[in-house]
Amino acid sequence: MGIFTNSPLAKYVKSVKEAPKGIYNHQLMLTVIMYALAGMPKGWDEGTTASVTQLKSFQRHFGVTPKNHPEQISNIVSFVNLTAGIGALLSFFLNDRLGRIWSYRLYMAIYALGNIIETFSYGSLPALYVGRLVAGAGIGSLTVVGPMAIVEIAPTTTRGLMTLWFNVCMLSSQMIGIFIVFGCNVHVNPTSRLQYQIPFFVQCFVPAIGVVMSFFLHESPRWLCLRGRTDEALRTLTILRGLPSDHAYLLAEWDMMSTQVAREQSEFGDMSSGSIIRETFCVRSNLRRVQLTIVAYILAQFSGANSVTNYLPEIFGIIGVRSTNVKVYASGLYALAKLVCCLAASLFFVDALGRRKSLFVGITVQMLCHSYLAGYLNFFVRNEDSVTTGASDMAIGVIYIHAFGWAVGLYTLPYLFGAELWPNRIRSFGGALSQGFHWLFYFGITKATPALLNAMNQWGAFVFFVAWCVVALIYSYIMVPETAGRALENMDALFEGPWWAMRKAAKVSGNLGDEENGKGEKGEEMRIEIEGGKKGGV
Repeated sequence: MGIFTNSPLAKYVKSVKEAPKGIYNHQLMLTVIMYALAGMPKGWDEGTTASVTQLKSFQRHFGVTPKNHPEQISNIVSFVNLTAGIGALLSFFLNDRLGRIWSYRLYMAIYALGNIIETFSYGSLPALYVGRLVAGAGIGSLTVVGPMAIVEIAPTTTRGLMTLWFNVCMLSSQMIGIFIVFGCNVHVNPTSRLQYQIPFFVQCFVPAIGVVMSFFLHESPRWLCLRGRTDEALRTLTILRGLPSDHAYLLAEWDMMSTQVAREQSEFGDMSSGSIIRETFCVRSNLRRVQLTIVAYILAQFSGANSVTNYLPEIFGIIGVRSTNVKVYASGLYALAKLVCCLAASLFFVDALGRRKSLFVGITVQMLCHSYLAGYLNFFVRNEDSVTTGASDMAIGVIYIHAFGWAVGLYTLPYLFGAELWPNRIRSFGGALSQGFHWLFYFGITKATPALLNAMNQWGAFVFFVAWCVVALIYSYIMVPETAGRALENMDALFEGPWWAMRKAAKVSGNLGDEENGKGEKGEEMRIEIEGGKKGGV
């Protein structure tokens, strides 16, 4: 009993219970859900596109098949990632000018336009490519504004949980997209264009729902504060917290927020793009944030999970699954497995267990799964008849176990780091920069996966992924600090000292969320130690 009482999960549950009554109100929940819907375009596109290329109607009308036209299939799947990277980078110029909510509406509209072009491309590959590129610009921009807005409005204690709703929406839509393709494959005549048009067109419902919700919900108080609209910011924070305007919890959070924004503006000046870019690359603590978020996304891509996700029907084919229906259906079950695991990650890992331990668990599971698949394929490719049925079934099972590792670690944590680590002034640029690199690396690995599988005799590609998982484990242990329970305005303490002090500085005693209430016995101690490191020139 004592062990459970002192466990991270028990402390987390206690901190949630001790939160002021009313803080988890319907206004907060609906606003977080609205911004979380920004994850659905990416997930739906991932679930739909590779599976659509398996449909007979698509292959007939566009004249391409995965076997005879791998280059065209690769372009169809990966082109969206190219403009997603560009869209993510360029979103910086709008997120701070238009605000989180109007940027959200604009990006949803761009994504819907891309889907409409794809739907009515009528067998023209150039038109389909245009639709993919347009949709990608909206998708990439949404991956910046969604997590960023949630991080800015969520209470400190449950910031990780609520930000992962973005990933939950992403995986939910991925599963829905796959099963819609499966349903069209089974129930729609393969000679009809509707068989591939329906999966493209139904994606437009997500932007419609999100935009309608946005007119009844709320802007980020931190953005309003940055723009000097302090009265509106305080009113919005009061609504989102569901507390009286004189409540101690609300006043403490408002004081931290407004004081930090005022300090940043007095220290670094105006909110011009040039000023923000200089602050990002010329301040040592911010450069460390750049390094951490970009490396996290690089490791996520090279760990191999997105290669498995985007080419899952082909991966199932490699390990011996022959039926198109079975491949698409199994892909849907894989998305369901990731969804369940992501829900588990949001509830029991990122806030309760912590960011670092979640990374260790997830990466280790991924590494073990890739190791098995490498060994299995080494035998299977050389002599298919020598592989037992049990080993083949285990290979399929390992792909689903891999979903757990991916969801708990390198799938969810980079999104969270890319949104929560930055100071208020540069959060939009930092998120755009990290997501831009994420999408460009995503484009590269998606484009290269078919060639990688062929060049390394299929099994060698999984050895390659294992090696990168080892690198990810080492990097996470040395360079990733714990951020669970730390207020956004107190992230600076992790990055202002020497790099080797980051993990020590993150060990603040007390309950999760104590910083927001002015508690934490070791906070001042850590601050003095870090300041000493800075003065010593380390």
